[in-house]
Amino acid sequence: MKRISIIAIMLTLSVSVFVSCKDKASHKNETALEHDGRGQGPEGQHHDGDRKGPPHQGDRKGPPKGGSPEQTKTIEEIGGYNIGDVATDFNLKNVDGSMVSLASVKDAKGYIVTFTCNECPFSKLYEDRLIALHNTYAPQGYPVIAINPNSPENEKEGYAAMQARAKEKGFPFAYLVDEGQKIYPQYGAVRTPHVFVLDSDRKVQYIGTIDDNSKSPEDVKTKYVEDAILALQAGKKPTTTLTKAIGCPVKASRG
Repeated sequence: MKRISIIAIMLTLSVSVFVSCKDKASHKNETALEHDGRGQGPEGQHHDGDRKGPPHQGDRKGPPKGGSPEQTKTIEEIGGYNIGDVATDFNLKNVDGSMVSLASVKDAKGYIVTFTCNECPFSKLYEDRLIALHNTYAPQGYPVIAINPNSPENEKEGYAAMQARAKEKGFPFAYLVDEGQKIYPQYGAVRTPHVFVLDSDRKVQYIGTIDDNSKSPEDVKTKYVEDAILALQAGKKPTTTLTKAIGCPVKASRG
C-alpha cells in the first residue's frame, strides 16, 4: 500500500508540472501574437490596441515610404491661385522650339493648364488621358497646355528629356519648360500632375486632380476636369471646383 501511495503522489506531481508548463507556453504564444499583430478576434478582425481591420504592413504608422502622393497643403497655405482668380499669361518654350503663351492659342474658349513631368509615375499614368482630353476638347476650344515645373538640374527632367518624352508619347499638345521655375509658384502647383482649368477670361474655374482614380482609368467614377469643361460649355460653374492633386512633389532647384 505504501508503495502504491508513493507512485500515486509522483504521478500527481508530474501532471501538475506538465499542466503548468503548458499554461506558461500558451500564455507566451498569446503574448507573442499580440506583439506581432497577428492575434485575431471575432470575424477575423486583428487587434492592435483598439484599431479595427487588418494591421498596417509592419505595423508602420503614417504615410507609405516616400510620403503620401496626395496634396497635403491647402490653397491658402500654398499661396497660389484660388477659384475666380485671373491667371497671369506666360511665354514659355515648347518642345518644338516655339514660344507659347495663353494669348497665342487661337480661338480658345478655355485652357487645361497641366503641370506634369517626365518621370513621375503618376504623370505617366495620366499621359494617355491628357492626350485624350486634348484630342477631344482642343477642337472645341479647350486645349491642354502642359508645363514641366521641375528643376532641369535633373537630366531626366531637362529640356532634351522633355523633347524625347513628347516624341515617344506623341504629345499633340504643347509641352513647355518652366525656365527659372517662375510660373508654377504663381499658379500654386505642388504636384505632378496638377491641373488648372481656366475659362476664356483666364479665370481659374477648377484646381486639382484629373479624375478620381489615378491607377485605373477603367475604374474612374468622376472626371473632374472633363466635368468642369462641360459645365463651362453649358455656361455654368463647375459643381466641383477644388480637389487634392495626386502625384509627385514638384522638385525645386537646389540653388
